[in-house]
Amino acid sequence: MNGALPGFGHLIRLSDDTGLYEHARHAVVRREHGYCTDDVARGLVITSREPAPAPRVRRLAECYLAFLTHAQDASGGFRNRLGFDRRWSDRPGVGDWWGRALWGLGTAAARGSAPWIRAEAQLAFALGAAQRSPHPRSMAFAGLGAAEVLRVHPDDSVAAALLKDAARMIGTPAEDPGWPWPQPYLTYANAALAEVLIAAGHLGGDRQSLTGGLRMLDWLCDVQTRDGRLTVVPVTGWRRGAPRERYDQQPIEVAALADACATAAAVTGDPLWQERLRRPVAWFQGANDAGAPMWDAATGGGYDGLTAHGPNLNQGAESTIALISTMQHASWQS
Repeated sequence: MNGALPGFGHLIRLSDDTGLYEHARHAVVRREHGYCTDDVARGLVITSREPAPAPRVRRLAECYLAFLTHAQDASGGFRNRLGFDRRWSDRPGVGDWWGRALWGLGTAAARGSAPWIRAEAQLAFALGAAQRSPHPRSMAFAGLGAAEVLRVHPDDSVAAALLKDAARMIGTPAEDPGWPWPQPYLTYANAALAEVLIAAGHLGGDRQSLTGGLRMLDWLCDVQTRDGRLTVVPVTGWRRGAPRERYDQQPIEVAALADACATAAAVTGDPLWQERLRRPVAWFQGANDAGAPMWDAATGGGYDGLTAHGPNLNQGAESTIALISTMQHASWQS
């Protein structure tokens, strides 16, 4: 690694003038699987976060924004799956892809590189934010987008209501110090739930939410650290009282933890969270259960998972975005 950062080269390789392809075989795009709103929204988050994006990165953000506005219907819901033939295969809804779309739109509305991008993203965000999802993680992702808007526009009542409802749906952590989590299981993107409570507590002046979110994140960091290195809950999840599998670990878990630790660091000013943020970065660099880098330095692509046999060498959109997202924090720390 030698301190190198991956950049956006592979994300550009996975994208065309319509959107972002979901899958790859090694570094080669698998066009037959088409595009999904989930990944395009994630792509809009990381391209919008860049403080001084290169022209090709700005073009990605513009493309991803256009995709999301095309996916959205008049009620504020989103379709998720678009085939290579440019036909939608599903109906608009409020699943995870709705939440991630609002996360991407909220980030673009707050941080987009051009005024017109920020304005268009704000319009689409406001339309989508009128909806609510029955799914906690979908609400958590939407809440992250609302938090982005509120950091720039603290009087935005639509974003404030969405963030408050997201925090309410996630709930408060349990009193048991051995399992201070609102549910009896961990599944995917777990740290996003804690991050939303932290953001809602900080931006809404709710000390209970802030304290609860920090306690959840503190525990999540501890149970996912072994011998000083990060070992995240695998794709099969982990239920309280049950044995925990070690593999397959997913990059999305690592990126979610990095985001949450960065938010905790910004809110509290406690250097503990900066230290914990270094572990997700190190996980991609090889400080993981396989002792292997989790990205391809030749392509800039992120590997799709950590298995008992080492990295899954496919370099799809989700894992590449997780890599870039985590390494953005590394770049900002340096």
